[in-house]
Amino acid sequence: MQNQRGTGSVVGELMYKNSFDCFKKVLRYEGFFGLYRGLIPQLIGVAPEKAIKLTVNDFVRDKFTGRDGSIPLFAEVLAGGCAGGSQVIFTNPLEIVKIRLQVAGEITTGPRVSALNVLRDLGLFGLYKGAKACFLRDIPFSAIYFPVYAHCKILLADENGRVGGLNLLAAGAMAGVPAASLVTPADVIKTRLQVAARAGQTTYSGVIDCFRKILREEGPSAFWKGTAARVFRSSPQFGVTLVTYELLQRWFYIDFGGLKPSGSEPTPKSRIADLPPASPDHIGGYRLATATFAGIENKFGLYLPKFKSPSVSGVQSKAATAAQ
Repeated sequence: MQNQRGTGSVVGELMYKNSFDCFKKVLRYEGFFGLYRGLIPQLIGVAPEKAIKLTVNDFVRDKFTGRDGSIPLFAEVLAGGCAGGSQVIFTNPLEIVKIRLQVAGEITTGPRVSALNVLRDLGLFGLYKGAKACFLRDIPFSAIYFPVYAHCKILLADENGRVGGLNLLAAGAMAGVPAASLVTPADVIKTRLQVAARAGQTTYSGVIDCFRKILREEGPSAFWKGTAARVFRSSPQFGVTLVTYELLQRWFYIDFGGLKPSGSEPTPKSRIADLPPASPDHIGGYRLATATFAGIENKFGLYLPKFKSPSVSGVQSKAATAAQ
């Protein structure tokens, strides 16, 4: 959707009218697996990309988080922006390979395009073509996404301040809507810079040049191509990502020197140390064993002949005192 040109192309009419029309035509002409072009670069690059993004965001947030758990809005935006900027080292090579594989399905003639061919043609430095546009997209995206996500979690928290799995998923999906849609113009520019232009198509020398030529040839609406597809991809993607990350945080907490993410603390379980003492005379291990045995007898109806619950022993001791 973002790569098709309204003018300056050999083909005068647009191939896809909208995102749904694009979906139908890819399915019809390229088959079901055509929808999964560029999957391998995604699988290889998405793990380190998300890992560094989420870690940097948490690290910077913790540096600005007060002892009461509060954090100013500018710090939330700064943390998100730092996270978005740090991921570009993984994002840009991933994006350029993925995009070239995805648009290759529109070409019916010529050699088959593969990830290895793209890597061989571009070389190491060629993988960072369009990196400025990638910064232009990823920094604002994360600067919008993470603060919105944090505030959505607060709104969806229960009376104890905890957020369940479904609410985490909802918060992540809701935050993806404004973040994905508002940075679509930067994504269009990045796509145009990274895709291999065909014969007769307009070429671009940089971000500014690309912006000017798109605006002149196709109008302002061209910067919003593929907005619906971006939202429908980013919202569930980041919803699942953040649910997974938050749950892993609960099981394997990484201490950045601050506080745990808001709403991520697990529900505390009752501990035997919190039980009232069975008897002031009981000390050490027998005191713990008393509570354990009493619980077993009460719950399962078992009878332990060598054990007497505190209530029974108390009655017996009173009876013995009265007899004396």
